[in-house]
Formats: sequence, C-alpha cells, structure tokens
Amino acid sequence: MKQKIRVLIADDSAFMRQELRKILQMDPDIEVVGVARNGEEAVERTKALEPDVVALDINMPVMDGLTALQYIMMESPRPVVMISSLTQEGALTTYEALELGAVDFVGKPGGTISRDIGAVANEIIYKIRSAAGANTSRLGLAEKRRRQERARRPAPTATGRESSEKIVVIGQSTGGPNTIMDILPMFPPNLGAPVIIVQHMPASFTPSFAQRLDNNCALSFKEAKSGDIIASDHGYLAPGDIHMTLAPRGMGKNGSLVRLTKSPRNTLHTPSVDITMCSILSQYGANTIGVLLTGMGEDGADAMVKIREAGGRTIAESEETTVVFGMPKEAIRRGGAEFVLPSYEIGEKIVELVQS
Repeated sequence: MKQKIRVLIADDSAFMRQELRKILQMDPDIEVVGVARNGEEAVERTKALEPDVVALDINMPVMDGLTALQYIMMESPRPVVMISSLTQEGALTTYEALELGAVDFVGKPGGTISRDIGAVANEIIYKIRSAAGANTSRLGLAEKRRRQERARRPAPTATGRESSEKIVVIGQSTGGPNTIMDILPMFPPNLGAPVIIVQHMPASFTPSFAQRLDNNCALSFKEAKSGDIIASDHGYLAPGDIHMTLAPRGMGKNGSLVRLTKSPRNTLHTPSVDITMCSILSQYGANTIGVLLTGMGEDGADAMVKIREAGGRTIAESEETTVVFGMPKEAIRRGGAEFVLPSYEIGEKIVELVQS
C-alpha cells in the first residue's frame, strides 16, 4: 500500500488551519498529521510527529515562521513550504526563508487571513507533493554555508570576444531561487551573452526576485518588460503569470526584443520554460545555450532536446545538487542534456560555452 505524505500545518489562524486541512485532504495521497498555532509549537510538533512536509506560516505569535524554520532546519531538517502573503514585504521575507532552507512557497491571495485560499488549492497540493520528493541533503544551514563559500570564489575573467552571438536561457522551478545563487556569481561582467531566466513564480514575487538576481550577479539583471531589447551582458527574468518570448526587432535591425503573451493558456506553468526556450531557439538557433535546473515535472525537457538537435549546447543539473530532480531528469532521459553537472560547476561551464 502506498504511504501517504504526512503534513504538519502551522498557522496562527484557526480559519487558515481549517481551510488548509480541507485543501490537503482533497488529495487522497496526503494526510494532515497535526497542526500548530505558532512557531514554537511548529518546532516541537515537527520533532514529535516527524511529518514528511511542514506547511509553515510566516507571521505567527510566540515564535515567527522564519525563526521556527531555522530551528527545524537545525534540529530536524525536512521539506518546508512557506505560506506567505502576496505583498512586497511578504516576498522579501519569503526569499529569506528560501535562503534558510525552505523548499518552496505559496502566496496567500488577499492577505494573511486569506478568504480566497481556495483559489490556490491546486498550487498548494502540487507544491506539497513536490516538496515531499525533495532531496533532504540540500536542506538546512549547512548547505547555506557551502553556498556562501562557493560565492566567495572569484568569478572567472572573460577572455576572447567582448560579445558573442550566443544567448543563455535557464529554466528552474522548486529550489531554483537558491540554486541559481550557485551559478550567477561565476559570471564575469563581460560574459559576452545575454542571460534569460525562467522561474515558476507568481507576478507579485518576480520584481523582488529580479532585484536579488541583480544584487548577486556582475551582470545587470531586471524583470523583463514587453519591448525590452535583448543586450549582451544583461540578464532578464521572465515575469510571473505570463509567457516570455523573443521576436526580431524588424526593419533591418539586428537583435531581438521581448514579447509577453498569455497564449497558450493550457500550460501547467506560466511562465513556461518550454515556451521561452523554443522562442529563443527560433531566434538564435545553434547559438542557444539551454540550462535546466531543479524542479518538479518536465517543463523545459522538450525544449532542451530541440536545442541540442539544432546544434545548441545544453546543461542539466545533476541529481546530487537538485532539490527536486524532475525537470533535469526528464531532459537527461530524453537525450536533451549534453552536460550533466552539479549546480556549483554550471556557472563556469556556461562561461566556457559562451566564450568557446
């Protein structure tokens, strides 16, 4: 008999605890084994109940969610999904939680006590299921310290042409906001190519994430806007809740510009890695460098195959460093990965491929 995913819910609101329990019990493979009313109870009940996943609110009395997360990661590391309000402040706190070891987050529509939480029921179930399959060796403060040590390594010095005709496109999902920080510090300011990142993330969070990318990279990073002209040595984050594509500038001008579209509407994720990668491939052909990092599912796997078949270069993150191996595993299985590397080696390989 298949074992159920055991979940602990931690939220100071009785209403939210009740609604989250209802949502999770919609999935026959999930069992709510307990609830906690504050961060202190969350820490105690995580140790006592040993759930597979903790759904952890951020704003709680006695002990807040961030403090509770640190204790959980030190004393009994396991996958934690943060439940956060969809605000600027909530976004910044959520990124701090991801750096402390949380696997993923769900944004509460409508504020801390969300009457509309049912609108994200499918997302909650999907992310709890995804977190249950997380690589627990990637969790906790020990991994954060290893990442900080890697970030101190000097970025390689660019050689050769100041600008190539190549472009780098990186797709990522669960665990991506942390994993990308193993890669960006390796890019020199004169990388010689633009960098596009597609992260499965809601629109209210991508501006803050783009700012964090900019703060951790020698390239200038921004959230992509419709009409942006793609420039070498610049980074662009696909905005949330809409697909990012590239189109020719037209009228005899070189280069590409950003187009944002809601079509197609039947994709599992918006933005979709597959759609962005295939659009870039149509513009850059064999000059495309595709990279697929941690995440559940298969988004980006088909596009990686197409990039490689067209003569482009492709890199998939290896299982040893992924939080969830789903997306890169599918790319590897389908033959779409020329290189399979741990996250801390991917940055240098990208630099090598751009400048070779």
